[in-house]
Amino acid sequence: MTAPNTVRQQVLVLYLSTSALDSPVVGWARYDGTGATSPTTGDSDEPPYPTGVAALEDGWRLFQAAQLIPPYPGAEHETSFLKHEFFFEKLTSA
Repeated sequence: MTAPNTVRQQVLVLYLSTSALDSPVVGWARYDGTGATSPTTGDSDEPPYPTGVAALEDGWRLFQAAQLIPPYPGAEHETSFLKHEFFFEKLTSA
């Protein structure tokens, strides 16, 4: 059982089309430490925010951004992981 007014973390992972926070969201994941929701992969056709800046404007705090690693020579057009990953959090009372 959780004590009243316990602070819990919600996490939002946004994958952007470039390293700029104002670029379009191309992928996302949500995690809710409050237990109020149970988001899953593919549970929405639309991203929760159009850009990383929009998430900041809605009160999400950015706490990690992906390193900018250039592609290996000759691999510029190969398919790989989504590179521009940004982690956001909100702290909320449970």
